Amino acid sequence: MSKLQRYRVAADIGGTFTDVAAFDQLQGKLLLGKTLTTPGHLVDGILEGLRKTGLSLDQAHLFLHGSTVAINTMLERSGARTALVTTRGFRDIYEIGRINRPDSFNLRHRKHSPLVERDLRFELGERLLADGSVLEPLDEAELAALAARLSTLELQAVAVLFLHSYRNPAHERRVREVLQQALPGVFVSISSDLSQEYREYERTSTVVANAYIGPRVAQYLGQIESTLKQSRFDGQFLVVQSTGGLYSLGEARSDCVRMMESGPAAGVIGTQALCEAMGLSHAIAFDMGGTTAKAGVVRDGQALVANSVMIGGYLTGLPLLTPMIDIHEVGTGGGSIASLSATGALRVGPRSAGATPGPVCYGLGGTEPTVTDANLLLGRLDPKHFLGGEMALDKAAAQRAMKARIADPLRLSVTAAAMGILRIAAASMSHAVKGVTTDRGLDPGAFPNLFAYGGAGPLHATMVARELALPRVIIPRAPGHFSAFGMLLADFRKDVVRTQFTSLAQTSVRQLSLWFNEIETQARASLKASQLRARKVVVQRFLDMRYVGQEHAVTVEIPASAFVGSSKSLIKQAFDEAHRERYGRGSPSEPAEIVSIRSVLTGVLKKPLLEQIPAGSRTPPRSAWVGERRAYFSGAGWLATPVWRREELKAGNVIRGAALIEEHASTTVLQPGDVLRVDALGNLCIAISQGASA
Repeated sequence: MSKLQRYRVAADIGGTFTDVAAFDQLQGKLLLGKTLTTPGHLVDGILEGLRKTGLSLDQAHLFLHGSTVAINTMLERSGARTALVTTRGFRDIYEIGRINRPDSFNLRHRKHSPLVERDLRFELGERLLADGSVLEPLDEAELAALAARLSTLELQAVAVLFLHSYRNPAHERRVREVLQQALPGVFVSISSDLSQEYREYERTSTVVANAYIGPRVAQYLGQIESTLKQSRFDGQFLVVQSTGGLYSLGEARSDCVRMMESGPAAGVIGTQALCEAMGLSHAIAFDMGGTTAKAGVVRDGQALVANSVMIGGYLTGLPLLTPMIDIHEVGTGGGSIASLSATGALRVGPRSAGATPGPVCYGLGGTEPTVTDANLLLGRLDPKHFLGGEMALDKAAAQRAMKARIADPLRLSVTAAAMGILRIAAASMSHAVKGVTTDRGLDPGAFPNLFAYGGAGPLHATMVARELALPRVIIPRAPGHFSAFGMLLADFRKDVVRTQFTSLAQTSVRQLSLWFNEIETQARASLKASQLRARKVVVQRFLDMRYVGQEHAVTVEIPASAFVGSSKSLIKQAFDEAHRERYGRGSPSEPAEIVSIRSVLTGVLKKPLLEQIPAGSRTPPRSAWVGERRAYFSGAGWLATPVWRREELKAGNVIRGAALIEEHASTTVLQPGDVLRVDALGNLCIAISQGASA
């Protein structure tokens, strides 16, 4: 690495803002840039954010990237015109789904809505058995006729799913070969490239989602790659996966579903790193941006990962058979629009003003009041200090919109209407936290530390903590850029899995080791191809297990000691405990079986060190004092509230609420009675008062 190319750069594209974080590996300094996302040409936002750091791309040796583009494309249903090709007789798997009824007593409940309409689902003559052997050969004549027909439909993508292709991908690969020749420029995705697990519905949903988002994701990644080349960047370009790990640009272009939650995942990785530095084992990661609020969990020092997720929620969402950090998301962000329902009830979100036109106070054409407008009207934001003064906020416009659309129809004051919006938003955001704790069989009380970040996270964290009765909130340094910062701390990661039905009692530990070694060869090859210089390689092994007679399995991490000592009893004990935690009971006397084997290979990279800040006394320095501003707190009314400048605070400083702590891209709100202490790493550690202020 030359003195010129000494920077590690990360860019996070969100629905409202694009954040850039750059680490100077010679001087140990962190540089930050933030700008509005540019939906028409996403790379422009990255370049503008980088410009604000004072750097150019040719000064970087490593460029890391994550975004919400993939997830937003799927949720907004703005992806490619896609066709599905599947085994004859199974055209409707994707629409039938599972027989579970997630909303049992709702007579108006509607099932999931497929991404591909029925008239774009096609069948082919072929059939494999469960062991991968061929029952019916692929009909080449029918394939040629289908390729000709698809070429007339103006498709942008094609998904291919054949039964049991996870055992034998030959038919899918042949179809891809023919379709790529017949449909030049069309994105073709086959299920066997994405997953080696059984369950045909989930595999169908996964490959369709990959094809649906593929053209858009591949296009914008291509734009970034072209810009990097034009800027004389000759380092490595890596993409953040939904697991928080890194993978190559080539893999990201073809296996797009693995970056479905790449931006939010990076924030959880950042939280994990801070937990390690602070000596904490359990924490909740809470990320509130302009469009959504998200929560994840760090348990025993590790971010929790789910191997199958529902995109769009359990009630009407679509499943993806791909590992992701377990993140629960709600449609409440700074740009979430407040509106009245047909019955006159106040609602907040899920509609968002996004980056364009944005909240009313941005002055970019927005007309509907948002959460950001409510914060401004309650004095929690300084109209002259937003984004460090780069962007002035129009308080008068926000007040007019709030009065006309919310306050007057509800016969409330503007203040009461704005406070109501924040209360509803806090209640909604608490559901994101419950989604990754209570809904997973975890006790929220076992996770007393709420790490809050994102541009809007510090504004609302103390309210959310009160909703959940959590005693402590931690605001990391540069919270508005924290997901981008988390990318700087990411490692290379490769997840591999193979369905392997077998009885635990009839399988030896030696045989399990052989199976694991086989799938780990693929993971090691991927790390070698990445050309990353890993400091060490860590391998974790998991089994998907269930009791005999059950349908669904639980993923269990198998301790290395089980393989060293060839102890199946340790494997069974680990499964019994995992089952008890998830479902409330285990059955040690019942026989168990294995469904799938999984390995996670992590190439641990050299990371930036967390910088400490200078120490001070309990009393903050005078240079940190900004003045006072009238701000509204429920139960206390309008208060002359002290305002502090975060960058001037020292380790050991203590501030009692009510107070506002301002920084470039965010403002932290202390409720009356809260007590803030600045730690050695510059984190704001807030002890939450048990009062009911908001």
